[in-house]
Amino acid sequence: MKILIDTNVIIDLLSKREPFYPDSKKIFALADRKNIELYISTLSIANAYYILNDVLKIQNARDIMGRFKVLVNSFSLTDKIIELALNDSRFADFEDAIQHYTAFESKCELIITRNTKDFKSSSLAVLSPHQYISKRESEM
Repeated sequence: MKILIDTNVIIDLLSKREPFYPDSKKIFALADRKNIELYISTLSIANAYYILNDVLKIQNARDIMGRFKVLVNSFSLTDKIIELALNDSRFADFEDAIQHYTAFESKCELIITRNTKDFKSSSLAVLSPHQYISKRESEM
């Protein structure tokens, strides 16, 4: 299963933001063990770096992002994705529309985000990290 991870989940992991860190850590541990394939938008790399470095003032943000990058595959932000996001008024937040269309164009089956309410218009399945972990554990 191809899963797109939203930027907020990345930041939760890399900044160890509580109370969200434990579920994010479990998701990325699954990817590290090759149990799932995680994908991100290249936009998420830039946004996560900005937040870690400029907002949270984490000194080694570039090093953290470099180590993080080995856990995920990234999809390029294309003109088509930008056009689709700009023209879809169902998404109040432009960045969320970009995440949705990145997942859609990349044939992901699921988006994991903490802001599930912002993805009500998504044609793809959307779960929070906690929902995803709970679902996986109940299926085992």
